[in-house]
This record gives sequence, C-alpha cells and structure tokens, in this order.
Amino acid sequence: QVQIVESGGGLVQPGGSLRLSCSFSESIDNASGMGWYRQAPGKQRDWVTTIFNGGMKSYADSVKDRFTISGDNAVNTVYLQMDSLKPEDTAVYYCFGTFRGSLYWGLGTQVTVSS
Repeated sequence: QVQIVESGGGLVQPGGSLRLSCSFSESIDNASGMGWYRQAPGKQRDWVTTIFNGGMKSYADSVKDRFTISGDNAVNTVYLQMDSLKPEDTAVYYCFGTFRGSLYWGLGTQVTVSS
C-alpha cells in the first residue's frame, strides 16, 4: 500500500498564494501519474492537475496559468503551487498517485480563499 499525506492548506486572501505538498511513502519514480483533485462543498470532486512520469503536465482550464505542479524525486514529494487564488478555489484538495496500475489517494487538505 502506498501512503499519501497532503499538507500546506490553510486560509488565504483572494490574490494570495499557497503551496501544497503531497508526500508519498515510496519513490515517486514508480508512479505513472500523480496529481490533485479538489472538492468544494456541495460539488463533485473535480480534476485539477496531473504530472506524468515523463514530466509532462496537464491542468484544468480553471487553474491553468495560476497553478503549477512539480515533483522532487529526492524527497518523494509532489507540490502544487497556487497563485492568484480566487474564492472559487476554496475546496478540499486531494492528492493522488497511480502505482503499478492502482490508484491511491490522500485524505485531503483544506484550502479556504476568503477576505
């Protein structure tokens, strides 16, 4: 079983920034893909971004040009840098990774964007 722990959530004003971290219990070099989903109250869980094992990245239109996903193989961690945050970004953010054909999820971290 791959264990995933997210951190870095919190309260930020509109226009502010946060960096989320997603720590994996094994080498992220073993992952075929990693990334983030988010779920706002009363809404479905929506895909945000994915980074693939070749380094390719993909973003939802709603966050493109504001969010940046990256990985650090040395510490088995994926990051989500979130800039120019909007109230609509308020959600629980869930990290995922696919290892050996199986999908694993973290428990989520709350991001609240409010003035």
